Amino acid sequence: MNKYPEFLEVNSKKYKLNTDFRFALKCDEIFRNDSICDYEKILAVIYILLGDEGLKDNENHEDIFKLLVKYLKCDKDLEESDDYSEPSMNFKQDNGYIKASFMSDYQIDLDEINLHWWAFFDLLQGLTENSVLNRVRSIREEPLSDKKGKERERWEKLKKQVELKHEKTAKEKEMDKWWKSQFGGD
Repeated sequence: MNKYPEFLEVNSKKYKLNTDFRFALKCDEIFRNDSICDYEKILAVIYILLGDEGLKDNENHEDIFKLLVKYLKCDKDLEESDDYSEPSMNFKQDNGYIKASFMSDYQIDLDEINLHWWAFFDLLQGLTENSVLNRVRSIREEPLSDKKGKERERWEKLKKQVELKHEKTAKEKEMDKWWKSQFGGD
């Protein structure tokens, strides 16, 4: 049986991990937030996953953070590819689809269970192709290049219904604010 990590060890010091998947999902939100500088992201992730004890260890923040990133990647090689492609899932935006899929595939109510991040991730990877989340992801990933006429229109409509909303960067929000101050309106 696979034992999931409960502690992080740095320079002979052991830290208790907040292992519930919700903590890892909060870290994902922080990583995606462009209004938070990198140093603040590091501190936030350390605090979320290790609490005050992790923050107190100032001289080891870099080592701690590297190990926490490895933990968040479930100790797997999940490197980003060089090819930019649109993501087909967002933990925050797809929360409802994820909950529905866990309920239908595993009879797990994510609102009622404490689940280790690695277990959550493994279960997420194992969702059936019939799960709501994977059906939505399939629609998002379906290429339109080979579709013509009515079929293309139908797929465009489906994609529009389930598309991920673009989360504006801090710079984009700043530009929107400037635009409104200059020209008014939306």
